[in-house]
Amino acid sequence: MFAAIDWARPWYRSVRAAAAAARVDTDFGTASIIPFFNAQAGARELCNHQGLPLAFVPQSALPEGVAYEEFIGATGGVPTRENLHDFFNALVWLSFPRIKRQLNALQAAQIALDGVGKSRGPARDAATLFDENAALLVVRGSEQGRALVQALRSHEWRRAFVELRQLFGNDAQVWLFGHALMEKLVAPYKAITAHTRVVMADDAYFALELAGQQAWLDGQLARELAQDGLSKASFTPLPVLGVPGWWPQQDDEFYSDAAVFRPKRKP
Repeated sequence: MFAAIDWARPWYRSVRAAAAAARVDTDFGTASIIPFFNAQAGARELCNHQGLPLAFVPQSALPEGVAYEEFIGATGGVPTRENLHDFFNALVWLSFPRIKRQLNALQAAQIALDGVGKSRGPARDAATLFDENAALLVVRGSEQGRALVQALRSHEWRRAFVELRQLFGNDAQVWLFGHALMEKLVAPYKAITAHTRVVMADDAYFALELAGQQAWLDGQLARELAQDGLSKASFTPLPVLGVPGWWPQQDDEFYSDAAVFRPKRKP
């Protein structure tokens, strides 16, 4: 299961340090992944939004009829299966604990307000999309940075990925957050598209080392979610293999594929 993951891929940058700390580079064999992650959660003193210690627990600990998000909010336990989906979820908890905590707070509050129901409702649906499929685009608050954001939101893919490609790295960074998105990218294909949240940053952020940038992003976005909440309008689509440097054959033919790099729908 884990041998298929290519940790050198740029899209795993956001969880690479947590994976190394949890000894993912070793062969788990038939051992459960849960003790490895609980050791890290304990060492980092992670907790949920109610201050309860965070622990990864077997899926069987989730009572029948209790929502997954509700259970985490009430107990601090994260039901975890022995599969890649929940493996990446645990890595994201270790990598962005403040965002995950605030996201769970939003989900649990919505369940407390509306109940579980047959459908999630718009607020909980947006939180689930974020949790499963989000990418975080950090952009320097310059004129060119704002032009890049506008190009992406307008689906001007050549403008964003070809004309402004020099911005990626120094003035724009993509951090993956969604654990389902990470799972899909174990076997990457061109059509994989993220729900992307834009975060504006100043020069001080881009002067930080990698760990400092990640800590800043974790705190900044958690504060934004606490203050503003979340809706589907918060997202812009991003075909992730179109990110400059994330795929080896980003030629004219690659970006001409309208089935992936779709024009914006007319209102």
